[in-house]
Amino acid sequence: MSERVDLRPVDSVEVTVVMDNSIDILAASTDVAQRPEWQWNWSEVDQLRAEHGYSLAVTIERDGARETFLYDAGLTRDSTIHNLDVLGIDPSGLRAVVLSHGHADHHGGLEGLFGRVGGRSMPLVLHPHAWRQRKVVFPSGEEIRMPPPSHQDLDREGWDVVEELGPSLLLDGSVLITGQIERVTEFEKGFPLQYTQTDDGWEPDTWIWDDQAIVLNVRDKGLVVLSSCSHSGVINVLYHARAVTRVDEIHGFVGGLHLTGGLFEPILPDTVRELVALSPDVVVPGHCTGWKATHAVAAALPSAYIASNVGTTLRFPAEAGTGR
Repeated sequence: MSERVDLRPVDSVEVTVVMDNSIDILAASTDVAQRPEWQWNWSEVDQLRAEHGYSLAVTIERDGARETFLYDAGLTRDSTIHNLDVLGIDPSGLRAVVLSHGHADHHGGLEGLFGRVGGRSMPLVLHPHAWRQRKVVFPSGEEIRMPPPSHQDLDREGWDVVEELGPSLLLDGSVLITGQIERVTEFEKGFPLQYTQTDDGWEPDTWIWDDQAIVLNVRDKGLVVLSSCSHSGVINVLYHARAVTRVDEIHGFVGGLHLTGGLFEPILPDTVRELVALSPDVVVPGHCTGWKATHAVAAALPSAYIASNVGTTLRFPAEAGTGR
């Protein structure tokens, strides 16, 4: 049974895609998605970078006050801090960093980030399983290492590491970090190719229990859910967000659905069917979603779908004129 929390509504949420797998400088802005503006000397200035990683800068506004935190830090040491600079987001103004899970494409940029915010004892919130040494073993027999963040390095750099197994709140109760997500669907079965190193050798680590999402409640609109990889399964993530907050409306979803490749494509029909039933107003699939899943979501939810793009800011305001 999901632990319930009292998530305070906010007046607006802005989500800036600091890092993702792709950039399209010709993408058009919409009412929700503001793409980076052109500059006269665009070819002579620093450009945004894309990589197989993910990072979101999230700004909430409540009663006229604005606060920003970072959800994940991308793959390489300096790319996320580089993109923050290009986008004009001052890292010294960040209130916290939340780590979605322990895979390197979500924590690799922490070192470069701390090089700019060091000395502030920046809170870094993660699930205890994020420290696990992992590998992925493909059906071909190929193996790749999935290194966790280094506890020793984070301590040396001065991060204020906060380990949370269950749900927790940030910014005066306005931001929910889900902690461990309850698995309730029959078709979302984790990541069978993953293993973790134990004292007895390598053992299956299918469920990736450290996978955690961010949930925000936009006044009179519903939940905005951010999930870097959705190793829990995106439908499990959304069901969990509703159960924990007792808010049924899903206003927006931003993040990876991890449906790329032959292992996950068979669950595409079930995932899309359930996503349509949840009827989000905005869906922004990114990172590990995969092109087939992205096309399927766009076709099933054409009015909700927005293409993810490094540098895009997604705006989720409350209804104009609603009370505090």
